[in-house]
Amino acid sequence: MESTNDLVTKNFEAYPDVAADILNVLLYEGKNEIKEENLLASPTETLYQGKKKLRNQLEDIAKYDMADGEIRTVYLFANQTKKDPDMLLRKAGYIGGIYREQYERKTQNRFPVIELVLYWGKRRWNENRSVHEIFRDKKLPAKTMSYVDDLKLHVFELRNLPEKVRKRFQSDMRIVVDYLAEGNDYRSEQKVVHKEALIKLLRVLSGDENVEDTEAILQEMNVKEEDEISMCELFDQYTRRGRAEVIPAMIRTCKRFHISYQDTADSIRRELKLPDSEIEENMKLYW
Repeated sequence: MESTNDLVTKNFEAYPDVAADILNVLLYEGKNEIKEENLLASPTETLYQGKKKLRNQLEDIAKYDMADGEIRTVYLFANQTKKDPDMLLRKAGYIGGIYREQYERKTQNRFPVIELVLYWGKRRWNENRSVHEIFRDKKLPAKTMSYVDDLKLHVFELRNLPEKVRKRFQSDMRIVVDYLAEGNDYRSEQKVVHKEALIKLLRVLSGDENVEDTEAILQEMNVKEEDEISMCELFDQYTRRGRAEVIPAMIRTCKRFHISYQDTADSIRRELKLPDSEIEENMKLYW
């Protein structure tokens, strides 16, 4: 069963404008090489023969880039939250499965396959990025290695993108990568397109495992998908709603455990970074 994190991430990346933006920034240095209107959803499943029966393998996101009615390229997105030393071997299976379908004439034309590994983890990716790296400890003769196809892994560490790269994003993905870089202090006047999908993704990235109430929260905030609203406005509304629930709970809990009035106020100031006037107002209400 897929985790909430996997489903939310895939849902966000499936939007054509987001997918095109990711490809243009990470592969084409921000040039408008991929047009969102040319991206079509591609099957994410390929089949292969196991020892006893036919087996399947699933990629997270697959997109056809179309040109003149034909497939020009297939792009695969593999999301990783943890480092995987065998990711290259998995990639060989994914890509090999698609080329096998071309060999078996299951496709109308031939086209290249490109996979991006979108790494969301906090630790730096120090796993092998090429087949030659996998076998470097084998100390094989150079002549032998010259005949080994050096398949490469294209890993993009989303929490560690340089600022100049982050600035190239035009879609909601800019908000995501900036949030990963700057944390809860992040603010932006950029207009949000996919509000529910974006809030869900930011919530899972901050460690929230239950995000199914996001639509209801947006309805309570009177925010609709078609509304024009900046990330700053949306975030502030969402934060204010959260504070309205968190502050009373913090005060009552501290009081229950006989924590002093001043220590409770200091804790709210430290955790929520509120101005003294707002802290004092809430303390009077709930102490």
